[in-house]
Amino acid sequence: MISKRFHVILTCMLLVCMLAKAQRYPTYKGLVMAGYQGWFNTPGDSAGRGWHHYEKRGVFKPGSCEIDFWPDVSEYKKTYTTPFNFEDGKPASVFSPHDASTVAVHFKWMKDYGIDGVFMQRFVAEIRNPSGKKHFNTVLDNAMTAARKYDRAIAVMYDLSGMRPGEEQLVLKDLDELTEKYDLLHGSKSPTYLHHNGKPFIVIWGVGFNDRRAYGLKEAETLLDAMKAKGFSVMLGVPTYWRELRQDAVNDEELHRLIKKSDVIMPWFVGRYNGKSYDGFKQLIAADIAWCKSNGVDYVPLAFPGFSWKNMNGPEANTIPREGGRFYWRQIAGAKNAGAEMLYVAMFDEMNEGTSIFKCATVDKLPLNAAGSFTGIETALGSDYYLWLTGQAARWFHGKGKYSDQLPVRK
Repeated sequence: MISKRFHVILTCMLLVCMLAKAQRYPTYKGLVMAGYQGWFNTPGDSAGRGWHHYEKRGVFKPGSCEIDFWPDVSEYKKTYTTPFNFEDGKPASVFSPHDASTVAVHFKWMKDYGIDGVFMQRFVAEIRNPSGKKHFNTVLDNAMTAARKYDRAIAVMYDLSGMRPGEEQLVLKDLDELTEKYDLLHGSKSPTYLHHNGKPFIVIWGVGFNDRRAYGLKEAETLLDAMKAKGFSVMLGVPTYWRELRQDAVNDEELHRLIKKSDVIMPWFVGRYNGKSYDGFKQLIAADIAWCKSNGVDYVPLAFPGFSWKNMNGPEANTIPREGGRFYWRQIAGAKNAGAEMLYVAMFDEMNEGTSIFKCATVDKLPLNAAGSFTGIETALGSDYYLWLTGQAARWFHGKGKYSDQLPVRK
């Protein structure tokens, strides 16, 4: 007869094994994760939002759009014809992540190129409205399914941009709904959900910026405390100069107090430097890491492949060239050499600001755009180059292969 004590031990061992199995991604350390916007819509995608994030002031046609990069849609099962045409007169098409098949393609690419996974953006300014919440619920559901199928890490990131005071409770109610739907605390329905410090991982992005947001540190702390009380580990998305409390950061020591209560921080670097100024900037990362280590907080630097938003803001708008991948790789190497243990990539699908790493059209395959132009990936590199390069970064952070400051050569 099995003793009661042995039965208890056996039960505990089984529970531990089940928990380990459920936590396919138990830590962010060693991973390269990208942000996933998922905010594009098209007429006919069943979301009822028309052209969304493609259009400019409600109009999507040559001379009026908000994307600088054009997607390579050759592998999608479902696409949508646009008013744009290629030079030969054929119509150009785009995608919608409202379609499960589209999100599945994106996660397949992550697996094919070795990218660990994505943070699913959840915009408070969107989910406060029924149509926005419906769309982002659909996209997240598509992503959860695809993450299981392709064994990719996934986590939710709440973007507070546009949040009003008092809407903290809206966010927490939304998190409760997601927790129940996907069993985030136990993993039975979300086996690839990212964990960190032994708990499921949630991100609060937009804490401590000095750009006159309606909410402030008080509201951010309410969210941070409540999420940790619910059983989550929390990453804060903070300004570039959070440590020195200057430039894009509020000059308030309370920001440091909040950061010390979090598990991880990720400063926002997009647009803060270019190929000429990066070498002087990267010293900041090492100093950030030292501060975080001394205060018991993990640190995630950011890398982005380039930046372009001329169709959104006009031909004189700021642009940061990709330099054939060299700009991106210098940031990856700079982070790794500074001692970073993990990396955040901005972004997987951000065509509006030209930071997308997924398959976009090369220069020779761009549609025509009156009163403007699209930015393409260098023809010789191919539409998948930045997926491949991000995969090389992931291998480096996994401790595989031999990498250095030199841009890897694709064979």
